[in-house]
Amino acid sequence: MAEVTYYAGTGRRKTAIAQVRLLPGTGTMTVNGKPVAEYFPGMVLQTRVFMPLKAVDGVQRYDVVVKVVGGGVHGQAGAVSHGLARALVASDESLRQVLRKNGLLTRDPREKERKKPGLRRARKAKQYTKR
Repeated sequence: MAEVTYYAGTGRRKTAIAQVRLLPGTGTMTVNGKPVAEYFPGMVLQTRVFMPLKAVDGVQRYDVVVKVVGGGVHGQAGAVSHGLARALVASDESLRQVLRKNGLLTRDPREKERKKPGLRRARKAKQYTKR
């Protein structure tokens, strides 16, 4: 049996984690077994997901298989984008500069802040009453 060579990348954003596999192919992308247009229905999310491929002109050169868990749709789209950029660098190290220049290799560190005791949310306090 012939071994299928692929390049892997793990992307993270908020609480979402995406495992991305990049295979040489025709440009199809599936996320959790569904086409990307079905999984991420909004154009904003699809644009975010395809950003790394568009930056290196690789939209028609690779097939992408993604498994993503956790978080919401925006966090998942960011995680897929991050994982895709890492997989592209694994496939060809010369793409690192282009992806770095577009800010696609940097993991967005912003997370939800924890709720503090005595407050309603992380920072929202109860309304002060004078009397």
